[in-house]
Amino acid sequence: MFDIGIGEILLIGALALLVFGPDRLPKAAADAGRWVRNLREMASGARKDLADSAGLDLSDAMDTMRSLQDLHPRRIASNLLSDDPVEPANPKVKPPASMDPDAT
Repeated sequence: MFDIGIGEILLIGALALLVFGPDRLPKAAADAGRWVRNLREMASGARKDLADSAGLDLSDAMDTMRSLQDLHPRRIASNLLSDDPVEPANPKVKPPASMDPDAT
């Protein structure tokens, strides 16, 4: 998700140790974890409430987003450079039907 290397993680840890100290650091980390969990739960609940109130079925949109993962440049490059065939990110999603340009 984030492109953070081991050096950045060590720097953040050292800064946190300096700011909070060795006594309060475990409690601060636990509080931060709880805060992130609560934030994720609130976002998930809001997403469900919006979908329910609008009468939308978001599963199709999520399937479309998962199928777009196949178009990520790293996945395309790894598919081109690997000898093994790579399965798509979501094999359940059907490819869109081809469009007829003369139909419009």
